[in-house]
Formats: sequence, C-alpha cells, structure tokens
Amino acid sequence: MAKKRAPSVYQRNALAPSLIAAAILFLAPVLLGGPWFLLVLFIVAILALIVAWFAFQAKQWWWIPAFAAVAIIWNPAYPLPFSGQIWSAAQPAAAVLFLIAGALIKVRRP
Repeated sequence: MAKKRAPSVYQRNALAPSLIAAAILFLAPVLLGGPWFLLVLFIVAILALIVAWFAFQAKQWWWIPAFAAVAIIWNPAYPLPFSGQIWSAAQPAAAVLFLIAGALIKVRRP
C-alpha cells in the first residue's frame, strides 16, 4: 500500500513564471539582434513584473528592486541601447536571478 504524502506547507507562485523567463533568457543570446529578440524583451519584462508582484504578496520585499531593474532593462517600449558581450552575459545572469527567486519566493498555504 502506498504511503499518503503530507501536503506541502508552502506554495511557490513565482516558480512557473521564473522557469519560463529563465528558459527564454538562456535562449536569448541566440536570438540577439534578430527579429525575435523584441518578443524576448516583452516576455522577460512582463514576467519580471509578475515575479515582483508575487514577491510583494509573499512579503519578500528585497526581490522587488531586482525585478524592477530587470523590467526596466528588458523594457521593449523604450529599449536601452545595450549590445556586445555585456548584454549577452546579462541574459543568463538574469535567468539565474529568475531561477533563484522562483525557488525562494514562497507563501504559506492557508
């Protein structure tokens, strides 16, 4: 007979958007300079704001400035003129930020 598993005490609302953003950011250096990169900017900026909102709900305020910065840097409406190796390295760095936040932002289940 299988053992019944106890339900988790916490839920990680930011995990799914963080995983999606990280996957896109790990692929972003390949798309850099192409027509699809605008889509990367939109997706990353929106998901950064979503993760910041989940951090706010979880009362983990220290994540909000980091994801506000990501939303500003990857802003598609007024793109900042980044290019070169630093911009290519910023993509996986932001992906790691999303992965860490997705794992650490959690709220207690009611």
